[in-house]
Amino acid sequence: MDSLNDHHRTATACQQIGPKRVFFWLQRANPPANPENCGQTCYDCLFSVTSGWLCHQQPSNTCRCLITVYPPLIPHRFNMTNQRTKQNNRRDFLKTTTKAGGFLAGGSLIIMGTKASGQIAGANDRVRIAVAGLNGRGQSHISGWRGSPNVELAYVVDPASKVLERTMNSLSKRDPKLTTVGLDDLRKALDDKSLDAISIATPNHWHSLLTIWGAQAGKHVYVEKPMSHDITEGRSVVEAQKKYGVVIQHGTQRRSNAGIAGLHQALKTGKLPRLKIAYGYCCKPRNGIGQKPLTDPPADLNWDHWKGPAVIPQYHANYVPYNWHWFWPSGNGDLNNQGTHQLDVARWAIDDDQTHPTRAMAIGGRMQWGDQGETPNSMFAMAEYPNGQMVFFNVRNVNYKGYKHQVYNEYYLEDGSVITGEGNYKILRPGASQPEPLKLESGDITPGGNWKSFIAAVRAGDPNMANGNALDAHYGCVLGHMMNNSYRLGKEVEFSKNASEFGGNADAQEHFGKLHSILADGVGLTKSDAKYVLGPALEFDAKTERFTGALADQANKLLKDPNNPDYKVPMPSDV
Repeated sequence: MDSLNDHHRTATACQQIGPKRVFFWLQRANPPANPENCGQTCYDCLFSVTSGWLCHQQPSNTCRCLITVYPPLIPHRFNMTNQRTKQNNRRDFLKTTTKAGGFLAGGSLIIMGTKASGQIAGANDRVRIAVAGLNGRGQSHISGWRGSPNVELAYVVDPASKVLERTMNSLSKRDPKLTTVGLDDLRKALDDKSLDAISIATPNHWHSLLTIWGAQAGKHVYVEKPMSHDITEGRSVVEAQKKYGVVIQHGTQRRSNAGIAGLHQALKTGKLPRLKIAYGYCCKPRNGIGQKPLTDPPADLNWDHWKGPAVIPQYHANYVPYNWHWFWPSGNGDLNNQGTHQLDVARWAIDDDQTHPTRAMAIGGRMQWGDQGETPNSMFAMAEYPNGQMVFFNVRNVNYKGYKHQVYNEYYLEDGSVITGEGNYKILRPGASQPEPLKLESGDITPGGNWKSFIAAVRAGDPNMANGNALDAHYGCVLGHMMNNSYRLGKEVEFSKNASEFGGNADAQEHFGKLHSILADGVGLTKSDAKYVLGPALEFDAKTERFTGALADQANKLLKDPNNPDYKVPMPSDV
């Protein structure tokens, strides 16, 4: 082992944040001949550590030190600057928050890597990425990565041969020297040791399994929303991130909005009155999908691989390419489709020491369409956190003349103020007749938007730079899963503004009343042609991530989807 004088230390460490694993760079005067075996032990700084080395070919003569810090710590600064922290002020922000409050239960600081560390050596290195899922959102992924400097689209993947061929032809026209490889199964790309990251734009039921496979292969992961199709597999993703240390960024683009981050920081630091209700809307018009007969899948589609983990008895044409969203084995309805963005923003606004709600319920229905879909097209849902803060959510897809489009968030504060907007805000204060502009400082994010921020995190090998990491994604997705699970356990009741008392919650009664008025007066639904499905108030233990209370047995059956034998999503303990 080299002497202490053989190291030029390049980071600041020893904050009272433990136990936590921390990375810093060491520049070695006498680098080993074999960069895969550059040392065994990191020197401590007057506190107890366990450690190991993770080495890089470039920049030259550097190793990356992984230490586990245990309090109490004696502050001590190395004589150096951290090369990775020069990208932006995000790291300073993270240091400040850990000094001030340690690790909060609902915070987003997560384990930094082991298996993937060392693949990307510096900010000038090319990132090679594979995109899985090439319809719709997958094309946006391709454009996002192609528009990011020094990023190579190494693979595109889809189980439908026509979709794959169409994508490859499109790419070839744009780039005659195309090196991208088309595949029907992402696992073939994961074997490529030079592949740095994967980008997942498949149907929802694939998101967690592909993310876990990617982490196990040491690849960083950008995964579309929702990160999970059920509660348990979301926890499996979190545990995989902890174990393999890769960057996982959720496809919730609003996490890259400094204006939203600034509002939430103001709410949590006392610059604004305390938040009472975070409200999300997913109100965009859609149409029914009709009825499609059961039939054989088309010849160009590898149906078994498209299903993957989802247990679906037989193919019908409403599954592919888009309407899988409206069936429980493959989708999560609009609540955890478009709604995932607004759900995540609402959960983000809740105090940082909160993790999951203690209870949630939903009421709604699949109104008017009479189609093959299973998920609700109209819903009001609510969830309560241990500290009393609440999330309300509204899904409204049935079109009508004069449709009111609402895809945004509102914030109801304890003093009676209401904040509206997205990034730029107005506040309606108690007694005021008109809202006024709300001027706020920008919040802390990794810059570059959702695409380039992910690439920056990959190059730094720093999961905490992800705008929407695995833990944040899990908390937001579970919120939606709890609401959906209440609906799925619900019973039909009369189509009435008094269909539920909402446990005596006057705010919930008022906001459900607004939804009901639109369905009755706008859409034209009546008691004779419509029913609500009223879900129970489900109780949830945030520590065990299991339902409790009278309906625990029924609700816990929805924690984990059944899987096909060759595509099992591992349990959290088995990742």
